[in-house]
Amino acid sequence: MKSLKPATAATAVLLGALLTAPANAAPTSAPAPTCKVQLEPVTSRGDAPNTTVTATSPPTAKTTAGPHLFAPGTVRFTSTWRWDSGSNDAYVVIGARLYQVSWGYDEMTGELYDYQNPVGGGWDRFTMFEQATYGSPAIRIARYGLRDDGVLFRWTSWKNVHRYAGFASVKAMTLISETKTYDTFLATTRGGALYTIHIPADTRVRPTVKKIRSSTWQGFETLVAERCGTQSTLLTAIDKDTGTAYLYAVSHGAVVIKGLGKVPGTYKDPVISRWVLDDAPNRNGE
Repeated sequence: MKSLKPATAATAVLLGALLTAPANAAPTSAPAPTCKVQLEPVTSRGDAPNTTVTATSPPTAKTTAGPHLFAPGTVRFTSTWRWDSGSNDAYVVIGARLYQVSWGYDEMTGELYDYQNPVGGGWDRFTMFEQATYGSPAIRIARYGLRDDGVLFRWTSWKNVHRYAGFASVKAMTLISETKTYDTFLATTRGGALYTIHIPADTRVRPTVKKIRSSTWQGFETLVAERCGTQSTLLTAIDKDTGTAYLYAVSHGAVVIKGLGKVPGTYKDPVISRWVLDDAPNRNGE
């Protein structure tokens, strides 16, 4: 998968600053830590390792082994994994059922626990699920699912669902914004285009779609985005056919996208999603 054309020198400097220093920092301020994104795969065996990708030059990656959680080959996709008080929590689709999964290690015995609580069936036609959470503690939650006929579902509660048609060409999508008034996905299409999908919190208003790039993105089956600085995004784009991953710095609104290089390692796991601390700042990429 070829990266996009290089940014101009001025743009490169801007994105470099977003990756290394907070906005409006004084010249004498110490630089902020280099941005990172944590990937949480589910392997074909049902294990859950963790890979930390760091936006150094070139990018670096470190993988930590994880526990065996699921029967081999049963997990189809997961939401973001959130860590809170020793527990790793996510929504997981196994076969045709959605589960709320929590796993961790007992503080007294050190033994692994793995709770898989069923939410409901009918998920055999879905290809994606994600939860947008604004605030810590959360003051707004929206859950999204993409069905194979291109209908995007949004639940503000399990009994309050809205449907938006027209997304049949979407191949991969990831949240880049979770704000008080809207959520935004970055999405690739099978034809290679890259779009933002802006979804207002007001359910009376339909999503708006904006084309960011017209080609070259069709090889990526998985996108994982993390906040970087105050308004930018660190994006990991994964081509599972070749097992390769590439890192990108994405400016606010995805106006500028700068390739940071190939991520070391092999990325062929059937499921790869994001891992984050539950109280981490919300993504604000648009």
